[in-house]
Amino acid sequence: MSTEHRDVIIVGAGLTGIGAAYHLNDKCPDRSYLLLESRQAIGGTWDLFRYPGIRSDSDMHTLGYSFKPWESRKAIADGPAILKYVRETATENNIQQHIRFGHRLISASWCSKQSLWTLDISQDNSDAPVQMTCNFLYMCSGYYNYEQPHDPQFPEVESFKGTLVHPQFWPRDLDYKDKRVVIIGSGATAMTMVPAMTDKAKQVTMLQRSPTYVLTRPSEDWFANGLRKILPATWAYGITRARNTLFQEVIFKLAQSYPNAAKRFFISEVRRQLGKDYNVDKHFTPKYFPWDQRLCLVPDSDLYEAINSGSANVVTEHIKRFTKNGIELENGEHLEADIVVSATGLRLLVMGGATFTVDGEAVDFSNQTTYKGLMVSNVPNMVSVFGYINASWTLRADLTAEWVCRALNHMSSTQTTKMVPVVPDALKDMPTKDWIADFPAGYMQRSMHLQPRQGDQAPWVNSQNFRKERALFGKPIESDGALHFTAATNG
Repeated sequence: MSTEHRDVIIVGAGLTGIGAAYHLNDKCPDRSYLLLESRQAIGGTWDLFRYPGIRSDSDMHTLGYSFKPWESRKAIADGPAILKYVRETATENNIQQHIRFGHRLISASWCSKQSLWTLDISQDNSDAPVQMTCNFLYMCSGYYNYEQPHDPQFPEVESFKGTLVHPQFWPRDLDYKDKRVVIIGSGATAMTMVPAMTDKAKQVTMLQRSPTYVLTRPSEDWFANGLRKILPATWAYGITRARNTLFQEVIFKLAQSYPNAAKRFFISEVRRQLGKDYNVDKHFTPKYFPWDQRLCLVPDSDLYEAINSGSANVVTEHIKRFTKNGIELENGEHLEADIVVSATGLRLLVMGGATFTVDGEAVDFSNQTTYKGLMVSNVPNMVSVFGYINASWTLRADLTAEWVCRALNHMSSTQTTKMVPVVPDALKDMPTKDWIADFPAGYMQRSMHLQPRQGDQAPWVNSQNFRKERALFGKPIESDGALHFTAATNG
């Protein structure tokens, strides 16, 4: 039986993978492609996460695709609305027929003589792996482990007799009506869940070791909604997308250039929302500067309203141990809890957890250099998508997809079959730094030693700067001396 083959295989059918498939349809219609999805549904994160209040912390005019206008009034959208948007994109562009559900990439082996990737793939409900081949491998599997969240190793957690849950695996039948809920964490997930659970819970407590910066904004974008009344949807969307992208960039640059002023601004906004008697210094004043870690977005001031109403509260303290009916803190306080939610972060995966070889040699990504943050040195015909930590994920996913299509079309026009970034000898000893630099968030730092390094000059960088990368990605493929193109020597 012959091995199934496609020109391009996309790994992942979430927001990124569906967008990648659209761009291939649109710009490389001569290329056959297939999407491998380990789960049984389209949507990735937006289908997996079902916890109360699940939503984006980026506006949908930048988190949405460049080619499909977001037309809902709410710019800060909930998970079901985003999932519907992704599924609509797949349906409108006949992408479902190209998806193989329940297919997980286990390993990938590159052969230079054939310019071919051979993929070992596991299937749901089958012990027998299958093999597929492709000329180009497009990793759109996201950045975290779908099966295993980060485990902070809570002390004596086995003593707790209540319900302990993780947002990544929210039980569909969990009843928290009139329950005392403690949510451990201070990131976007915790701040989303706190106000969402106050409608039923008896009391909701957000327990954090240290505070996070919080930015509040309306969930509806008056500018976008106004434009749609007078302009075609695509025009209104394009203008809003450009405006919001610029706004994100300006906020980030101002925070980086004037960290003390930015800190005063963010803290003053919290004081305005919570009042002079609230202990903002303890609960909402981080020890670091804004954008040293990602900001948390609070739409429509819902977190502050929950705190002001008394239905939610914030406790800033370290955990000493779990008890039978709650959590004992280092300061001696005891938090009673019927349900504890561990919103303590994700566990990152490199390349979706698959293993890779090139011409029989195992690839250790930590020993390679990133090329524009989308390829790695010495690994041919493979692109991996990772979005922005300081802006919307899809801005970078779209840039990457457009670059991939231009690269594929360049190979077609030059009758080459292999594209590989190679660090020149003169730069082999250039200074390097982490793949994501100057961003000390725990979920990133826990995996940086596994990621490729970045150099100190383009294209061996991962700048995480949309404006710079739009120019860098837009440079002609044919004039890029870092990319080496060859033809297969053995069909």
